[in-house]
Amino acid sequence: MDRKIEKSRWNTKRIMTIAGITGIVLLVAGSIYFTSGKSKYNVPVDRITISEIKKGPFSEFIPVNGVVMPQTTIYLDAVQGGTVQEKYVEDGAKLKKGDPILKLSNTDVEISLANSENQVYNVQTQMQISKNNAAQNTVGKLQAMADAESAFKEAERLYTVDKKLYAQKAIGLQDYQIAENAYNYQLRKRNLTRQILKQDTALNKVQDEQAQEQYRQMKKSLELMRKEVADLTVRAPIDGQLTSLDAEIGQNKNRGEHLAQIDGFSGLKVRANVDEHYISRVFTGMTAYYPTDDKNYKLVVKKVFSSVGTGGTFQVDMMFVGEVPQGLRKGQTLQIRLVFSDEAPALLLPKGGFFQQTGGNWIFKVSDDGKTAYKVDIQLNRQNPDYFEVIRGLKPGDKVITSSYENYGDIQELVLQK
Repeated sequence: MDRKIEKSRWNTKRIMTIAGITGIVLLVAGSIYFTSGKSKYNVPVDRITISEIKKGPFSEFIPVNGVVMPQTTIYLDAVQGGTVQEKYVEDGAKLKKGDPILKLSNTDVEISLANSENQVYNVQTQMQISKNNAAQNTVGKLQAMADAESAFKEAERLYTVDKKLYAQKAIGLQDYQIAENAYNYQLRKRNLTRQILKQDTALNKVQDEQAQEQYRQMKKSLELMRKEVADLTVRAPIDGQLTSLDAEIGQNKNRGEHLAQIDGFSGLKVRANVDEHYISRVFTGMTAYYPTDDKNYKLVVKKVFSSVGTGGTFQVDMMFVGEVPQGLRKGQTLQIRLVFSDEAPALLLPKGGFFQQTGGNWIFKVSDDGKTAYKVDIQLNRQNPDYFEVIRGLKPGDKVITSSYENYGDIQELVLQK
């Protein structure tokens, strides 16, 4: 007798279908589970930098490269063009003020001086001749004045006598009128002689003043010409060392062409290039420091050059205050700290690569047990090459990750693996 065989419900096809559905459900559930919480990322501790937040003295400053230069540098240019005739010293020589450096030859200038001297001599000679003539003329007029005065007095005497005699009827009218006419004539002659003498004196004075002024102008021109000739001999304007001498015997130098420079012995200064970003914050009187192994040497900004160069920087000159480091040499480069604020207590966050990704708005803070690190919002204020100043979000003793966050993307929590 035949028996009915029942089919099994759990065939291979059905099992595979149920397994596939279960896998999909688990995958969806896992995805929901993991995306519903914080995204995590495993980070080896030895590949990150963990820094501690501390409270300490903070000063805002920037590092700048400064070059040591002489405090006083004078550039020597050719006041008069000419040919180098003689060199008295060589480059690097130490000179006293007034020491000759080189001599130029300029025939045109020297001929102009000779002509100017000749003109002054001629004017001086002519002035002397005119003065002698005027003196002789004045003597003649004084003599005429003396004669007129004498004649007037005699006519006055006779007129006075005849006037009394006529009043006494001792003489006739005709004799009296002769005396009167002679008196009036001598009076007019005397007055005219006085006026002529006065005008002559005034004229002589004006002519003398004009001649003197002309002579002074020509003397001034002569002095200028003599100075131009003297400028052909280039001399040291101060005590100092001659540098950058660019002149050889026989070489032609044009007016205004650079010849050399003198670096004074009076002291040293430091010239630094500062990024144009800080141009509105840098001013004379600012403090700077040159740190060495054993001491900080103080400087002060003495001059700010407001023009910005092609490299996006402007220059400042600084002088040492008090002690100057030993052994400084011209051209030496120094690492200078240009200070924007006085030292004061602050919450300090060491600088690191994290800032490039966060902009200083947040940071990974390490948990108390040191096993994880999570995002916290922070607020930073000032900075220097070593630290940021924290004003919100962290406290002393907190530990944070300050190395780069480049590989973390949108990760919310880091799992620290030792």
